[in-house]
Amino acid sequence: MFKATSFATTLSLAALVALGPLSTDMYLPALPGMASEFNTDSGKIQLTLSLFMAGFAFAQIVYGPLSDRFGRKPVLQFGLLLFVISSIGCALSTNINSLIFFRFLQALGGSAGPVLGRAMVRDIHGPENSGKVLSHIASAMALAPAIAPIVGGFMYIAWGWASMFWLLTFLGILGSLLLHFKIAESSPEEFRHPKSMKTIILNYKALFKNRKYLGYTLTCTMSFAGLFSYLSGSSFVIIEYFSISEVGYGLLFCLVVIGYISGTLTGGKLSHSMGFKNLVALGSFICLLSGCLMLLFTLLNLQHVTTIVIPMMFFMMGVGLVMPQSMAGALTDYPHMAGSASGMLGFIQMSTAGSIGVIVGHGYNGTPLIMSAMIALMGLLTVIFYFLLIHPSE
Repeated sequence: MFKATSFATTLSLAALVALGPLSTDMYLPALPGMASEFNTDSGKIQLTLSLFMAGFAFAQIVYGPLSDRFGRKPVLQFGLLLFVISSIGCALSTNINSLIFFRFLQALGGSAGPVLGRAMVRDIHGPENSGKVLSHIASAMALAPAIAPIVGGFMYIAWGWASMFWLLTFLGILGSLLLHFKIAESSPEEFRHPKSMKTIILNYKALFKNRKYLGYTLTCTMSFAGLFSYLSGSSFVIIEYFSISEVGYGLLFCLVVIGYISGTLTGGKLSHSMGFKNLVALGSFICLLSGCLMLLFTLLNLQHVTTIVIPMMFFMMGVGLVMPQSMAGALTDYPHMAGSASGMLGFIQMSTAGSIGVIVGHGYNGTPLIMSAMIALMGLLTVIFYFLLIHPSE
């Protein structure tokens, strides 16, 4: 077993958390081609992404309390098993409805990594260092969405879209073996005791009554929803509207991820000196300004792919500041139910993002307008929730 506070454990948790981004980002370059192959429209094929988010959201409010009761490790192992089985189902799908179904199941399994990974960091590192560690994990796992669309573009051209789900199957098996043999249980025994449904409901009620928790959760949610707006619409905008190849889309996606990595690295270095609150404020304003800049370029009808990608790179810098610090800030006061607190944060984050993704997918009109407008709106809401809930709470 790795030592709990070791770099190896942190890197292993980052790998398990990264299964979620890999599952969403790897097949993005294939979405327009899959729509043609399945003889469906962009809105229907986009449901494989939005309903994935819905499954991701729902499972987190279940995994959180279960992990508080039985420990992080057995619940995470169950999630990885479901992820592997459903990834095989995705690869073998012959119509769009079966793919949507297995993507939903894949999300139910894959969501165990992010929600329990955050809780394990809180278990191991406590409230003081969790923000720094979560920022480092976010930086490490950002390599996954940076590489995934490039790999996915090449795999789609060489072997078709199903090959990406076979790769996810293999990665899920590796993650399960790593968890079993190398990562120890992190939840203290004294916190693991039976919880009635009434207790679980009361715990969630306490979370919603806590202004600081709600503020960090909603701020994190809006910044992520801006990111998901881009994930939902960018492949159609860049590949169809700007006539960029699938591989070219993957390479451009790297610029967006570079913005995210720069934000997470900056947050990790400054978390102790600036604190959660100030870093979230800085990231929120970056999201707002860059989102509005993208929308302005779109309204001015500037016909170049960089008018989308460059503002999004800066938006992602803001997301890289907001998300890890917001997650750490939301979990600070709840060592006794970190799983439940993390799960509710994930539920709100993913369900909101999935709903926004449906709007972007069904509203796509062949131009970047809907996507740009939604990204700008999410940047505005990030700032609004910061000032309404976080700023007055500390």
